[in-house]
Amino acid sequence: MSGASNGTSTVNSPKSRKGSAEDRGKVLRFPATQTPDEAPPKRGFWHSLRRLGPGMVTGAADVDPSAVLTATVVGAAYHYGLLWVVILCVPFLLAIFGVAGRIGHQTHKGLVDLLRIHYGRKLALSCAAVIVVINLAMIVADLLAVSDALSIVLRQPRTYFVAVVVFSVWYLLIFRDYHRVTRVLLMLSLPLYLYVVAALIASPSPRAVLMGTLLPRFSRDVGYVEAMVAMFGALLTPYIIVWQTGSRREAAITGELEPHGAEPHAGAFVTTLLFYSIVVAAGSVLHLNNAIDMTTTQAAQALRPAVGNWGELTFALGIIGSGMVALPVLVASMCYSVAEGFGWRSGLTEHPWDARGFYVLISAMLFVAAALDFLPGLNPVKALYWSMILAGFLVVPILVFILVIANDRRIMRTANTLWQNFWIGAAAGGVVASALAWAVWQTR
Repeated sequence: MSGASNGTSTVNSPKSRKGSAEDRGKVLRFPATQTPDEAPPKRGFWHSLRRLGPGMVTGAADVDPSAVLTATVVGAAYHYGLLWVVILCVPFLLAIFGVAGRIGHQTHKGLVDLLRIHYGRKLALSCAAVIVVINLAMIVADLLAVSDALSIVLRQPRTYFVAVVVFSVWYLLIFRDYHRVTRVLLMLSLPLYLYVVAALIASPSPRAVLMGTLLPRFSRDVGYVEAMVAMFGALLTPYIIVWQTGSRREAAITGELEPHGAEPHAGAFVTTLLFYSIVVAAGSVLHLNNAIDMTTTQAAQALRPAVGNWGELTFALGIIGSGMVALPVLVASMCYSVAEGFGWRSGLTEHPWDARGFYVLISAMLFVAAALDFLPGLNPVKALYWSMILAGFLVVPILVFILVIANDRRIMRTANTLWQNFWIGAAAGGVVASALAWAVWQTR
C-alpha cells in the first residue's frame, strides 16, 4: 500500500482486491495507472515513454471486440469509403481524452459524482442511466465475442464458455487485483496490432485508400449512415470517457501525472491507428454481400495477409485478450456510475457488507448479461455492430455533460480552450446529424 495526497491511499494487494481492513474506502485505480513506488527513478526517454502508458492503454482499450468487429464490418461493406470518418475523429478524440482527463485530474471525482454534487441527483441519474444502457449492451456483445473466440480456440460450442467468462470477470472484480491481472491480459490482446501489418501487405490500392481518407463522400444508403454512427460509437465510446476521467483522477491523487501532457495524444494515436488499419485490412481482403451477417471466422480472414493460416487463431486470441480487459472496465464503470448517482458507498476495496448495493449491482448486471447471451440465434458480429450504433446515438448526452462540467469555473480551475469546445461540440453535432439522417431515411 502506498501513500497518497488528500489523506487517501491506493490499495494494490497482490493477493486480494480487498486489502486489509484499514485499506477499505481508499482509492482503487484503473490499470492505466501505476503507484509512485513503481515510477522509474531516472528522467529521460524511458521515463517519458512510461508516462505515455496510461493514454496508450486507454487507446488500446478503446479498440475492444466491439470496435474490432465494427471496423471489420465497415471495411467489408464499404471498403475504404469511410476512412475519412476515422481521420475526422482524431481531433474529437484529442479533445475528449484531454478534457475528460483534466476533469479527473483537477476535481479528483468521477463524472456522475460531479453531476450529482453540482447539478442534482436527477441529472446524475440520467447520465448514469445512459451509461448503463450503453455498457450493458456492450457487455452482452463482448461476452458473445469472447465466448465465440474461445469456441474457435477450443473447438466447442460457444454456449459452453459464457458462464466461465462471466464467472472470471466477477471473480476478477471482487477477489483479485485487476491492475496486476490486466498486465497479462493486455499481452493477449497484442495480436490485434498485427492488423497494422495486414493493412500494409494486403495490397490495397494506394489511390483508393488516399481518396477514401481525404475525400469525404455521402450516400443516401441507410447502411452507410448506420456505419457512420457505429464508427462514432466505437471511437467515442462513453465508457472510455468515464475510464479516462477515473484513471486521471486517481493518478492525480497519487501525484503521479502532470495535469497536461502527451498522454491524451498517445491514446488518440493508438485508437485511430488500430481502427484505421482494421478498416483497410478488411476492405482489402473481405468481399461479402451482407457484411453485417458475417461470422467471427469470416471476420478473422482480415488478418490472413499478416499471419496466413494462423489468422483465425490469432484473431481469436486477440479478441479474448481485449475482451477480458474491456469487460471488467465496462462492468466497473457502469456500477460506479450508478453508485455515484445514488451517492452509495462504492469501491472494489470495500468489504461487501459495507458496500452491499455496489456489489449486488455488479453481480446482478453480470447475471443479466449472461442470461441475454443464451438467447438463441444471436450473431456475435451483428450484436457487436448494433451495440456500437446504440453507443453512437447515446454518446451525445455524455459529450454535453463533459462540456458543461469542463467549462464550469465553480468546479474546474481552468476552462476548455476554444478548440476543445469546438471539436467536442462538432463531435456531438456530427452524431446528431447522422442520427437525423438515419431517422429520415428509415421512414422513407
